[in-house]
Amino acid sequence: MSLNHANLGLMRKLADINWGFILLLCLVAGVGVMSLYSAAGGNMEPWADKQLIRFLVGLSGLLIVAMIDIRFWMKLSYPIFALVVLSLIYVDLKGHVGMGAQRWIDLGFVHFQPSEAMKIATIMALACFFHGSTSDDLKRPLYLLIPLAIVAVPVALVMYQPDLGTAIKIILVAASMFFLAGVSYWWFIGGGVVTLLTSPVAWYLMHEYQRQRVLTFLNPEQDALGSGYHITQSMIALGSGGVSGKGFLQGTQSKLNFLPEKQTDFIFTLFTEEWGFIGALGLYFLFALIIVWGFSMALRCQSQFSRLICGGVIVNFSFYVFINTGMVMGLLPVVGVPLPMMSHGGSVMLSVLFGFGLLMSAYVHRDVKFSKRGFE
Repeated sequence: MSLNHANLGLMRKLADINWGFILLLCLVAGVGVMSLYSAAGGNMEPWADKQLIRFLVGLSGLLIVAMIDIRFWMKLSYPIFALVVLSLIYVDLKGHVGMGAQRWIDLGFVHFQPSEAMKIATIMALACFFHGSTSDDLKRPLYLLIPLAIVAVPVALVMYQPDLGTAIKIILVAASMFFLAGVSYWWFIGGGVVTLLTSPVAWYLMHEYQRQRVLTFLNPEQDALGSGYHITQSMIALGSGGVSGKGFLQGTQSKLNFLPEKQTDFIFTLFTEEWGFIGALGLYFLFALIIVWGFSMALRCQSQFSRLICGGVIVNFSFYVFINTGMVMGLLPVVGVPLPMMSHGGSVMLSVLFGFGLLMSAYVHRDVKFSKRGFE
């Protein structure tokens, strides 16, 4: 009888999964695999095959995470956060050096980047802290010292690597969590004023290559064959795609290897060169559907923790899309932010899908009763 009851519960959870949302993720991942196939000149190796395997593994993990009670993930929020912080410390001490920075842990079969997992871990920790917080709590400055510390620790560790782009993204996602939790807008105004006042100091503390990125963003033509080469070639490829694109496997900038990092940070440029403005709009439409659908699922959740998890995961995904596409179009400095489920790379793919697994868990268990600590 108990086994039948367990099977019935499992079937109900499977039925509660939002399969339309899962289909959207599969569509975007399919576009990513197709683009990586094109980046390799019409070959599944060396990028598309690995990307497909990572997505299938990540999707399986998403479904497993979704089936587990969201209150269990709440109980694990702080331990997961602590574990990722320890992995960041390990990276800073003994991590694998790549592309001029020390950001990866070499696991043999994959290079894992803890700073990507840190975004989801920070969302979980902040959602856990703000769960059950009252408006009076949020008005007390001392009450906010703990969540500010939750943000400050990983930001400091990521900055040490150095990885300014990821550190800024953690701050933006954390600020969004504070906003969703109901923290007064005066805190955000104060933070903006402090940022403006300390910007000269921040400029002085930046590494030379980081300052060069900002200068290149302001005037990429100044050194079109040097520091401005990436963004110059990206804008040429975007413009050459026109309205309808050059066609699948026909992108000249990528095919002739003028477009750098076409399989990672500049995958959107490769896609737009081949499919044009119409294709870019179609891809944006898929991303917008994921974002809107995610927020709609958040609104159906009964608990504050679930709503904050959903909101944080969707905001994190939104920043990935906004920063990457803005970066390759010259609207933002090039900071090395990949396009989720499109760019080649395992850390981002698995982190994003784990986050969507938490979102789906919150949705599947949207009516469960919470206590202050999670399980009643």
